[in-house]
Amino acid sequence: MGGEKELERVLVIFYQQHMPEKLQKDIESKFPDAEVTIHKSQQGVPVPPEVYQNATVLATFLDLPELKDAKNIKLIHTFSAGLDHLLHHPILRESDIAITTSSGIHGPPIAEWTVMNWLVASRKYVSTYEAQKSHEWLKTPASTRDMHDQVGKKVGILGYGSIGRQIGRISQALGMTVHAYTASPRPTPESRHDNGYIVPGTGDPDGSIPASWHHGTDRNSIREFLAIGLDHLVISLPLTPQTTHLLAAEEITILSENCHHYASKPYVTNISRGKVIDQKALVEALHSGVLGGAALDVTDPEPLPKDDPLWDAPNVQISPHVSSHGNEYFPRSLDILKVNLGRMAKGEPLINVYKRGKGY
Repeated sequence: MGGEKELERVLVIFYQQHMPEKLQKDIESKFPDAEVTIHKSQQGVPVPPEVYQNATVLATFLDLPELKDAKNIKLIHTFSAGLDHLLHHPILRESDIAITTSSGIHGPPIAEWTVMNWLVASRKYVSTYEAQKSHEWLKTPASTRDMHDQVGKKVGILGYGSIGRQIGRISQALGMTVHAYTASPRPTPESRHDNGYIVPGTGDPDGSIPASWHHGTDRNSIREFLAIGLDHLVISLPLTPQTTHLLAAEEITILSENCHHYASKPYVTNISRGKVIDQKALVEALHSGVLGGAALDVTDPEPLPKDDPLWDAPNVQISPHVSSHGNEYFPRSLDILKVNLGRMAKGEPLINVYKRGKGY
């Protein structure tokens, strides 16, 4: 235990707002052996060097020390899943300090956001909500026209990571069939395991939910996947040169023409990055009825300009990149740090480690 206590001796957590007392007590209970410092981070205000110099562990989103101030730091944990915003910092480029991410905690809120949008669309919630505001009791035929449920629907998930797996778990509970798509092949049960951080009680740890697995990085492989007869397509991919405008007019057409459900056209959900979809093609598909609808937490660009035609496309639901937000985010991120401090003290491999040279 002496090594673990020494490792945790000074933990500095950077927080951009006033920290609620309840959250501070939760942190103290997570790290009882640590000398915990909460530093309120302010944009444009440099962190005093001594804050870094005395620390052995940092938990941060944007704030990183200069190399000369990081001599005592053994571990840096980031509150983001990706490190795009930090890749050019000397700490990542020129040091060997272990860096870990918060990958794996986004599944629960994003899955709930996804299903919320499906049900808002399929149960025609907006019409009843507007009627309630105007104190109107809708006539039954008008209020139920074109409603449908999700039982028996086929959902294809492009990118079956922690987010995709939790969406798959909830989809299966709704009576849907899940089909997974990954960049590399997953031919064996072992290769389908989730080896990253998993929020307890969520996801698909052993990869047993999908009825079929598909893979590839080329456009033809994607098109073959879109042709299996999907009712829902969920996009949960990173943005790379290969995935930019991955879903364009031809791909949308293939998705639509192979969907044979009697009640609805395919529904597209994007919780990755706006540029993965050709937005002009998406707008045209919504207007023409090629797609039944879309739920978008991301757009191209962001913020979406007030005069962008996407706003007025039929059957589209747009939110401002908030699907992962929630009060649970920060405590769950620190759960990963707690796991890794225990592993480091025992000399075990860390989880969610940033791999220098690979960019993730």
